[in-house]
Amino acid sequence: MKFIKFWGIKSEIRTIGIDDGPFEPHKRGKVLLVGAVFRGGHWLDGVLSTYAEVDGTDATERVIEMVNRSRHRGQLRVVMTGGMTFGGFNVIDIKEIFEKTGLPVIAISRKRPDMAKIKRALKHLPNWRERLSILKKAGRLYPVSTKQKAAKIFMQIAGIRQSDAEKIVRITSTRSLIPEPLRVAHLIATGVIRGESTRGA
Repeated sequence: MKFIKFWGIKSEIRTIGIDDGPFEPHKRGKVLLVGAVFRGGHWLDGVLSTYAEVDGTDATERVIEMVNRSRHRGQLRVVMTGGMTFGGFNVIDIKEIFEKTGLPVIAISRKRPDMAKIKRALKHLPNWRERLSILKKAGRLYPVSTKQKAAKIFMQIAGIRQSDAEKIVRITSTRSLIPEPLRVAHLIATGVIRGESTRGA
């Protein structure tokens, strides 16, 4: 499998964390996607945004466009996403994102996804078999501990070794269980849509 070799992972590695904002489930419309560009887990360097269709099929394309058009692109080393879906079940293809941006992808989930439940939900949508295939293609789910004695989070990866992905997740998880780029992206997206962000992420 093709992957990017990291000869050394610096404490200020530049990453982008991408998460979606609130949306009304099962209703046509768009969901806000926010990308937070970070150095390590401490410094916010920039914010990007785009929109994807709720329960659509365009999230992968929107993420690729947002990353590749950014002035930060040349300094980015990793893309992190808040799970494998945005706006309900607009499934992202992490392998395609890696191929078309040249950046490894780490998809983070707070809990282990229930694939049986996800499959039942997908069956109510067009092209559900294709969506399910993309989810399965993402590969193995790896548990990661970011804080001592705390619950594990889970990651799926494309274009990066498991050991390197774990190091990057730990380096960037400075204030909560999840990487700071994702936590901040979520807060920004929620604040923009609702007028105020909820505490934590």
